[in-house]
Amino acid sequence: QLQLAESGGGSVQTGGSLRLSCVASGRTSIPYCMGWFRQAPGQEREGIAAIERDGSLRYSDSVKGRFTISRDRADNTLYLEMNDLKPEDSAMYYCAADPAARNQFWAHWRYYQYWGQGTQVTVSS
Repeated sequence: QLQLAESGGGSVQTGGSLRLSCVASGRTSIPYCMGWFRQAPGQEREGIAAIERDGSLRYSDSVKGRFTISRDRADNTLYLEMNDLKPEDSAMYYCAADPAARNQFWAHWRYYQYWGQGTQVTVSS
């Protein structure tokens, strides 16, 4: 089992920045594909960034160039650095992990086994 806990959400103005963190605990000794997802009210959960087990990085077009995903293996922590935030980035942000390589399915929430409870990000214009 793996437990995930996100933090770092908040309210910012357009153009602002936030850094989200996701601390993993439990069975952290095996490699995982880890990703960040977000879900706005009435919308489907959207995959926005992921780190594959081999370290490959994935980004959705909606955040590419503005968000950066990174991982600190020593601290079992996943990060999402978010810059140039826009009102359309407002959502609940979730950390997810799966022990299998996700490859072309990296952005599909159904392919991830473990989830955190989410942290809210609100961007005002």
